[in-house]
Amino acid sequence: MHRRQFLASASLTVVAAALPYRAFAAPGARDAELRALLDRFFYDRLDDSPEQATSLGLDVGPRAALKSRLDDTSRAGQARDFARARRELAALRAIPREALGDAARLDYDIVAYSLDQVVAGERYGFGTAAGRYAPYVLTQLSGAYRDVPDFLSSQHRVADVADADAYVARVAALAGVIDAETERQREDAGRGKGIFAPDYILDTTLRQLAAVRDRPPEQTGPVVDLAAKLKAASLPPDRAQAVAQVMRERVFPALDRQRALVTELRGLAVHDAGVWRLPDGEAYYSAAVAAATTTAMTGDEIHALGLAQVAEIGARIDTILQAQGMRQGSVGDRLVALNKRPDQLYPNTDPGREALLAQLRGQVAAMTRRLPQQFAVLPRAPVEIRRVPEAIQAGAPGGYYQSASLDGSRPAIYFINLRDTFDRPKFGLATLSYHEAVPGHHLQVMSALESQDIPLIRRRGFYSGYSEGWALYSEQLADEMGMYEGDPLGQVGFLQSLLFRATRLVVDSGMHAKRWSREKATDYLIATTGIARGRSQGEIDRYTVWPGQACSYKIGHTVWVRLRDAARAKAGADWDPKAFHQVLTLGAMPLDILEKVVREHMA
Repeated sequence: MHRRQFLASASLTVVAAALPYRAFAAPGARDAELRALLDRFFYDRLDDSPEQATSLGLDVGPRAALKSRLDDTSRAGQARDFARARRELAALRAIPREALGDAARLDYDIVAYSLDQVVAGERYGFGTAAGRYAPYVLTQLSGAYRDVPDFLSSQHRVADVADADAYVARVAALAGVIDAETERQREDAGRGKGIFAPDYILDTTLRQLAAVRDRPPEQTGPVVDLAAKLKAASLPPDRAQAVAQVMRERVFPALDRQRALVTELRGLAVHDAGVWRLPDGEAYYSAAVAAATTTAMTGDEIHALGLAQVAEIGARIDTILQAQGMRQGSVGDRLVALNKRPDQLYPNTDPGREALLAQLRGQVAAMTRRLPQQFAVLPRAPVEIRRVPEAIQAGAPGGYYQSASLDGSRPAIYFINLRDTFDRPKFGLATLSYHEAVPGHHLQVMSALESQDIPLIRRRGFYSGYSEGWALYSEQLADEMGMYEGDPLGQVGFLQSLLFRATRLVVDSGMHAKRWSREKATDYLIATTGIARGRSQGEIDRYTVWPGQACSYKIGHTVWVRLRDAARAKAGADWDPKAFHQVLTLGAMPLDILEKVVREHMA
């Protein structure tokens, strides 16, 4: 999802007594000054990010007016973000790092890293180039046309008339945001830049625009959603009718203008998948990979790593499939056959989808009961499991996580894409639950968000290599905890997930660094992993518009496992996984900094 990410950082206070690491130095002379500065950064950003304020449950009291607004995604809004990052970096560097204690130095290093990344991205005057590099304004995965209705549905609460009025105001503001993004995309496509998505991406984008636009206003997502929320709050339905009018008179015309542009660009679009074709494309991909993985690796290095890990994981899967009597064909062929088995599929019907969701809920509940074996700090907020809204499922990822609010008023949500249950065979569901919910994203994100010791600007921090690497490490941890005892096919599902992430290294670098076509990348993904073509195609299309991001999973996983294994070897008989896992209470951070922190404490 496109939400702007706040910076990541964390205090070491909580973990000092729990981790088997060295004690922290006393606070420095200027720690309080740094903390006040970081808090100022947080609130300045919050006042300029209404959607973030709602997500955190902070659009109340003196910030209640934010509930009626949307984020500014215009070119001018981007320019203000870059200017603010430069000011913040200057203010941060005015504090001598050597005057800080250990905990504050970590805060300093992580925030400085993030600001440096934002400032470095300013050189690319198209798309988005900060925490996540996305070269195209309008795609199947980006654009207010899809993001804002999803945001309103999942995060805008309606408890009283003021909340309902704010909802109406936000829908009214949606027209302006859509127009601003249309203008940004027009600018990127013009002036000789030619920066817009490939033909197949625009085809999906047009289908999703049609899913929003080509229905009566009364049946659009915002109207249906607000009507349900008004009913639940025992409020009159008149504001839902007002939203229908706004959709008809303001939002639909803006959507028509956007669809006209996308249709025009579709007639001009090329089929090349990689960002190599864009201005300074090779450097752009290198920067995208660095931003996503928070490490420095070339496209060739990523490709070679992926090929090596594909071979190693494929051999492990082969051993299990052989023991199950599946001996004919390649590993990919056998995984395809397993995916087609009737006993591994839920009916592609609403009752079938409900049965699938029930299985996920059971898996999350079973893991939750066993978390105390590995973790001393557990989230207070619950996590719910919901299907991806139908209006955006054609282009949405297979699964994703949305954190709970800071005030506890809204739970965390694990979304799963159920456009076709064939894409989600039973043997692969458990490992997805461990990734998206517990002990994956939910445990990692909420350990930081619920901490009172981490500066506010860092509680919501996101670094893809750290967070996605942790989630993939969590899948491995579930296997090590014995969650697949007596379930060899479930273990195949876990290993297929690892294989899938290793394959991503190959296809992402293949498209963006080695000029692979969409078709070559898709065929390789299917042949290697056995994942159904519909899901595989959606994945390849995702990597097309988010270059580098897919590499963060396996690279991050490799770092997490290496650090855990080194800590376990050093501790020997005194090894305590709970102590190691309390590193999560430090908050998210770049992988290079994580490695430094863990190794310093081990020493």
